[in-house]
Amino acid sequence: MTTSTESTYFDLHITGLGYLNRIREVKPKKGAPFLACDIAALNGPTDDASYVRFDARVSGSEAQHLVRRCIQAVDAEKKVLIGFRLGDLWTDIFTYAKGKRAGEQGVSLKARLLFVSWIKIDGQLVYKAEPKPTETSDPIPQAPASSAKPDAATPGPSVPAADAPEENAADTSEPAFAESF
Repeated sequence: MTTSTESTYFDLHITGLGYLNRIREVKPKKGAPFLACDIAALNGPTDDASYVRFDARVSGSEAQHLVRRCIQAVDAEKKVLIGFRLGDLWTDIFTYAKGKRAGEQGVSLKARLLFVSWIKIDGQLVYKAEPKPTETSDPIPQAPASSAKPDAATPGPSVPAADAPEENAADTSEPAFAESF
């Protein structure tokens, strides 16, 4: 009998779109510093949307890179709208220290920002994540397909077809994003 030491988890993810605010480096008394931000997520009907505020710790190198690239736009008070995926939602109960609610209890929704799918600054799309092809789905064809049918024994797309649009992907992802700032 073998035992597995590998842990398994149940994931709870939140996907949505919202405005990026308050990007900052948090330096806790114990532990390593980390990048954090607030997201005012849109919720409800499109003609009368409300906001749900998340205080997010930015996780993952790609998400950190993208959020850091938005610091100047947020500091300049531009509207930075992102498509996002959050995980590990939890609540933090606190007491207001000042203002008209001083002494009252409040609740903050905390989460980890796992993925940024797109970024718009003042309505202009400046970044869009490339879809990752999976073994079960076919990628969107970038060029006309040949008349030859793929081998039925081969699961998913062939490797050369997936690698073919490298020239176009290099032109649209990082350089377009870098020029937009």
